[in-house]
Amino acid sequence: MRKLLLFGNPNVGKSALFSRLTGITVVAANYPGSTVEYTLGYMRYQGERIEVVDVPGTYSLSPTSRAEEVAVEMLAEAREQSDNIYVNILDATNLERNLSLTLQLLELGLPMIVVLNFWDETRHTGISIDVKKLEESLGVPVIATCGASGEGVKDLVDRLSQHRPGVKLSRDQDRWEYMGMIVARCQTLTHRHHTFAERLEDLSINTWSGLPLAVGILVLAFAIIRLIGESLITYILDPFFGSVWLSVVNAAGSLLGPGLLYDILVGQLVDGEVNFLESMGMLTTGVYVPLAMVLPYIIAFYSVLSFMEDSGYMPRLGILMDNFMHRLGIHGLAIIPMLLGLGCNVPGAMGMRVLETRRERFIAATIMAVAIPCMAQSAMIFGLVGQHGLRALLTVFGTLFLVWFVLGVILNRFLKGESPEIFIEIPPYRWPYLGSLRKKIWLRIQTFVREAVPFVLLGVLLVNILYSLGIIEVLGRVFAPLVQGILGLPPEAVGALVVGFLRKDVAVGMLVPLDLTVSQMIVAAVVLTMYFPCIATFTVLLNELGWRDMLKSAGIMFVSTYFVGGLLNLLLSG
Repeated sequence: MRKLLLFGNPNVGKSALFSRLTGITVVAANYPGSTVEYTLGYMRYQGERIEVVDVPGTYSLSPTSRAEEVAVEMLAEAREQSDNIYVNILDATNLERNLSLTLQLLELGLPMIVVLNFWDETRHTGISIDVKKLEESLGVPVIATCGASGEGVKDLVDRLSQHRPGVKLSRDQDRWEYMGMIVARCQTLTHRHHTFAERLEDLSINTWSGLPLAVGILVLAFAIIRLIGESLITYILDPFFGSVWLSVVNAAGSLLGPGLLYDILVGQLVDGEVNFLESMGMLTTGVYVPLAMVLPYIIAFYSVLSFMEDSGYMPRLGILMDNFMHRLGIHGLAIIPMLLGLGCNVPGAMGMRVLETRRERFIAATIMAVAIPCMAQSAMIFGLVGQHGLRALLTVFGTLFLVWFVLGVILNRFLKGESPEIFIEIPPYRWPYLGSLRKKIWLRIQTFVREAVPFVLLGVLLVNILYSLGIIEVLGRVFAPLVQGILGLPPEAVGALVVGFLRKDVAVGMLVPLDLTVSQMIVAAVVLTMYFPCIATFTVLLNELGWRDMLKSAGIMFVSTYFVGGLLNLLLSG
């Protein structure tokens, strides 16, 4: 199939233009042999269905990171097919820097079109570019666009047939010198005053103003997440489950009658009624936990996170956190997979690709898996521990943060190697394009539903089988010295630890019938977060780290869990 490939530096608006070209149906995929993600879509062009590829952003065809290596490999594969179309997208507000990649692509003789994106911003920044002169200088069509508004996109599609090879530098000619000549010929600058957004950009990367601003933004972000999540639960999902779905479950229970199948599908009645949280049936707890307790927070979290990414704030947060994160042996951009991990550890683990060295990925993956609860588990902790007051909640999350920091410092101290410095372009603040924002959120929600619901149902089924066969009781007796002696928990908590390998949120929910004290609930919540990742996260980490490093990481998880859990038990019970 013929392809249209979008090439460009990071943060030049490729995703917005990709969304304009492809419409709704897109696929996110990992490049073979790596965890570097790219996006595929399709468009109709001259009666033909062609594949549109949003290639990972790269500054050069001489790669310095795995993402850039993938971009170069995708280019090499595309060149094997002669009729492909290459679109090079530039940030019109940073013409000279972006032209470096453009000239490298032209030197390969690719039939190409150049797009000047963020055209609307040039008017606000005092930049004027003569498009006709730029076309003459490069020898290829040049189209000015604004991905957010759709300006110029139709012109781009209309001129795709004009793609052609452009100028090539002569053998002694310096690329940077030629770029300077192009800019001098095609671009003029006029004086202008700083805008409010530009002043805010400066404030957000200055340490003294940026840190309080970051705290304020993160507090506001999680307040919005809680507001959206609780509103969806209170006004939409709980009423639906309490009436419509309860009727379906009761009807199914009447048809099944008492027996093993009823216990598996509906679960145990609580005070003679179905309890969606405690009944532990596949149609009750198995459906209610992922869809009514967790999904609302997932929707809220990814909406806020995607907005922060597309607005340009996340790179600034990475720069701001760089000195602090280096104390843990990782650079500032590791804050991005950490925040992703707060939504779901799976994309958090996949996000480790922003870290260049094996040592950094090991440290980041280990401390994330040990001390960062996903939003699903956090929602359950808020629901169960939160009923004992703010102090109990602060103890759980404060302990996890302390573990995250101390474990990172220890690993940084004893693992050989260095943490490279952070090199990243900081884009200007922009209002996100709602089309691409909506797609990003939808893809992430789809991923959660596809991965979460089956594992929750499997976990509930496994628990019922293990209980019916008496295996949980046997495991409780075997691990009693650890669970009771060190952690101060009842033997029945072993069932939650077993299920935690499938789904941490369901495991936390299994603590409800155990009638734990406040201290036991705090210890159990911390231990369930730390002791091992869920199976979905484990699978991704195994792919990221390999068997040897994964076994090392698992050993660190086990030792740190029982040390922290035991210490916490002593402090709280004493």
